[in-house]
Amino acid sequence: MTAGVLENLVLLAEAPEGLARLRVLILDLAATGRLLGGETSWRAIQLGQRVVSSGAGWSPSCEARPRSGDEWGVLKVSAVSWGQFQPGENKALPAHLEPRPELEVQPGDFLVSRANTADLVARSVVVTHTPARLMLSDKIVRLRLSDACEPRFIQIANSASEARSYYARVAGGTSSSMKNVSRAQILALPILLPPLPEQHRIVAKVDELMALCDRLEARQQDAEAAHARLVQALLDSLTQARDADEVQACWQRVAGQFGTVFSTDASVEALKQTVMQLGVEGRLCPGVPRSAWRLQTINEFCTVQGGIQKTPLRAPVRHHFPYLRVANVQRGRIDIAQLERYELAPDELDRWRLNAGDLLIVEGNGSESEIGRCAIWRGEVDDCVYQNHLMRVRPTGDVAVEYLALYLNSPVGTAHMRRLAITTSGLFNLSVGKIRSIPVELPPPAEQHRIVAKVTELLALCDQLKARIAAARAKHAQLAEALVAQAVAA
Repeated sequence: MTAGVLENLVLLAEAPEGLARLRVLILDLAATGRLLGGETSWRAIQLGQRVVSSGAGWSPSCEARPRSGDEWGVLKVSAVSWGQFQPGENKALPAHLEPRPELEVQPGDFLVSRANTADLVARSVVVTHTPARLMLSDKIVRLRLSDACEPRFIQIANSASEARSYYARVAGGTSSSMKNVSRAQILALPILLPPLPEQHRIVAKVDELMALCDRLEARQQDAEAAHARLVQALLDSLTQARDADEVQACWQRVAGQFGTVFSTDASVEALKQTVMQLGVEGRLCPGVPRSAWRLQTINEFCTVQGGIQKTPLRAPVRHHFPYLRVANVQRGRIDIAQLERYELAPDELDRWRLNAGDLLIVEGNGSESEIGRCAIWRGEVDDCVYQNHLMRVRPTGDVAVEYLALYLNSPVGTAHMRRLAITTSGLFNLSVGKIRSIPVELPPPAEQHRIVAKVTELLALCDQLKARIAAARAKHAQLAEALVAQAVAA
């Protein structure tokens, strides 16, 4: 490995997906003779030239549980998925079937998964120790390697990018969820093989560097946990403040930490949620006393209506109109980049047409993450209608639609919607009736506008923070790419 990469391991590790890429780089350099440097005689061979014997296992109909005690078991393909042998990944052999001892896994076996997802097919493990009475399945190939090679080096070569590219080219299967390679294709894997002493030195160096990656990862996790605690403590100081004046004092302390504490997307998103919560609780800025607020359900100041329950026509028809689907309604914004068309009789249009200022809410359709996602329709296109998995909320009383959208998108509003959406079957779904029953604390109209303006101002500040984070991340990634390119070209 080049001196530049060694000197900047921490920088590489902290780049986006840095540790994963660093581990791949270590394997690639090791498998191509660039990890240690020096002059050695490497030979281009096929894996089969260093295999003494090979064979797959047996896949009888097993019980849907791991084996226990002294039962025989058959390994699942997940036992060789991640570079470490996982003997617990097995199924119990039924008592009426005779085991095949010749298929029992032994220390020193080199195992390759013959069938798996595109990312995992042909992954391999070296078995160093194993419980007794575990047999290979027919989706696992066992290789017995010659004494001329170190199994751990072959494991490194089989995991490097060149090997992964080879398997991607030769693997069969029509779906990325299940790919297959044959034993012949595994044996035909092209690898570069150095002399045996060099293989041992490379394996030792890879172990050393991977251990360093593990320490860097542990350090990152500790730092992330400490950072999360600090962020939470600052946000708690805001949410636990007793009134708007105390919130303002706490906000000044938070603002002084923007550049250092709110340095990740997650921390900025948490700040945004806190800002919205404080806004709808009337604690973001001094204003009208809470005694002047009123508690009402949405049904008391809005009409709520579900959408059309017809399949939209994709071909041009005589009377067709722009049509909003669930995917068009994101949290806080409407995306009209792709609109379908909907056939309606002209006399039906008035019932389903959206007006500027309507609020659209996603019912959830079984997905908890979609519950209550809402955005304001601003009249982006004329004569637009909407599907049945959306609900149209149209204010009729003394409420600003911007305030209602803020309330429903805030932690306070989403908590109400999640509570109402939980069903006994485990599905998450909102109905028109449940939307109508949501309680909302409403300040006077002028106060609603003041709160929306203040929240909008602070959310814009959060967006600026996220933009700076993204720019810094991109710059860091570019520097890491340059270091990787330098290492690969050396």
